[in-house]
Amino acid sequence: MSLTAAHTPAGPPEPRGPKYPFHITKEEERQLRLKGAEALPSLVIGQATSFDEYARQLMIPPAVMDLARKAEDLRLSAWEVEAMRKHLAPAAEPGDKVGLLRQILLEKYNRDQTHPPYIRVACSGRGEYDDLATEHGPLHPGGHPKGDIGSPVVLEIWPAQHYSPIHSHGHTTGIVFCLAGQLDVMVYEHLEWDARKLGLLTLTPGQCAWLSKDNYAVHRVYCPMDGGDGTTGPGYMNSTAEFGASFHVYLNPEQTAVHDHDGDSYNRDIFNYIDEKSKKQRPFATESDLSWHILRRVLANTPLT
Repeated sequence: MSLTAAHTPAGPPEPRGPKYPFHITKEEERQLRLKGAEALPSLVIGQATSFDEYARQLMIPPAVMDLARKAEDLRLSAWEVEAMRKHLAPAAEPGDKVGLLRQILLEKYNRDQTHPPYIRVACSGRGEYDDLATEHGPLHPGGHPKGDIGSPVVLEIWPAQHYSPIHSHGHTTGIVFCLAGQLDVMVYEHLEWDARKLGLLTLTPGQCAWLSKDNYAVHRVYCPMDGGDGTTGPGYMNSTAEFGASFHVYLNPEQTAVHDHDGDSYNRDIFNYIDEKSKKQRPFATESDLSWHILRRVLANTPLT
């Protein structure tokens, strides 16, 4: 019997230069994670396990901490996660019917390939693709051309290897609470393509990032899970059912105790982002793709076996 270990063929070498979505090298990633872990105020809200961590979280505004405390027990149930996976799964064969969430991703992909699509679910109000839900059960959302804008509470579904553009949140105060999977968040100093990166963090279920007018208002969100074939970037669409999910709250300045009248009118109705191709700043109305009451009914009607 040979004691020599079996030879495992090496895979293709990993690219050494900057890669999507953050355009950083492995060494830059390591440094940015260290910066994120030491940021003041803390980038992440959670149970402090050291004096330093407690002090960094102590600097987080009280309005943000209140939002985080109210969200700390939120979770997606196991059956909701599994039903979402079924609706995110790609077609087994070309031409096969796909679930509601994959349908929406394909619609958004065909409309805009500057970045891989993700799904915004309004926890109040309507969604642009609510009408597609009629194909998945006896649902009658009623006809309307577009979803409401500016929902204060949103569920975001991030297919594996998909990401957002760099974007800001106006003057809102809010949280990004991880509900499922894993999410990477890069925080930027301001809204420019080449803006200084302040830190990189990873969220897992129960962990919470945050933002305000004065702190961490610009970021990019990415789901680093297994997306199947291909390399993430503009024009990419994943080929797995893996995903991350996050719960977002956005309060306008007048809805918090930190409101100040500085003449600006930024609120959650319109955010700005950096176009991946032109590298220019553009506005977008914060329309949602689905409404939660429609999505949950679809999930409840989804066979899991």
